[in-house]
Amino acid sequence: MSRTLCYVIIGYLSGSILYARVFEKLFHKENMIEGSKDRNPGTANAFMRGGFWCGVLTLCCDMGKGFIPVFFYHQGEMSQLGLALILAAPAIGHIFPLFHKGRGGKGIATTFGSLLGLFPVMTPVLVLAVCFIFFSLILRITPHFYRTIGSYGVSFIMLCLMQEAFSVKLGFLLITIAVGIRFVLSKEEKDKIRVSLLWKR
Repeated sequence: MSRTLCYVIIGYLSGSILYARVFEKLFHKENMIEGSKDRNPGTANAFMRGGFWCGVLTLCCDMGKGFIPVFFYHQGEMSQLGLALILAAPAIGHIFPLFHKGRGGKGIATTFGSLLGLFPVMTPVLVLAVCFIFFSLILRITPHFYRTIGSYGVSFIMLCLMQEAFSVKLGFLLITIAVGIRFVLSKEEKDKIRVSLLWKR
C-alpha cells in the first residue's frame, strides 16, 4: 500500500510539472502559451509557437513523466487498483497541476507516455493512437478539443470491448473523466463542433 501511494504521489507531482512552460522560459519564447488560441500548455503549442527543439523536449518530457512511474511500478508487486491510479495520476497532474493552480493542459502526450509504460502490453496505446489518427484524418473532428474528447471516449469503449485488464480500463476511464471535466471548466472560447469526411473536403 505504501509503495502504491508513493507512486501515485510521484506520478501526480511529476504530472504537475508543465514542461511547455518550463521550456517556454528556457528558450525565451515569451507569450508562447498565453498568446496561443487555446492557451494550452502542451506539445502542440510548443512545436507551433516555440520551435522544433522546444517541441521535441516538451514532447519527450511530457511523455516521460507518464512513462516512468507506470513502467517502474509495473515491474514489481502491484494491485489492479494501484496500477489504475498510477496510470491516471500523471495525466491528472498535467490536467489539474498542483504547481499551476489547477490550470493545466489536455494531457495527451502524458497519457501516451503512461500507456507506453505498460510495455510489453501495447494494445491500449495503439488503440488511442488509431482513434486520434482516425478523427484527425478520416472522420475529421474540429476544433481539437472535441477531437480529443471523441478520441478518448471511443478508445475507452474499444478497450472495454477488448480483453484488457481491469486496471487499464479503470485508469483510462479516470483520465477520460478528467479530460471531460477540464473541458467543462475551461474558459477558452469553444467553437461549434464540425465533422468532415476525408473525401468530402
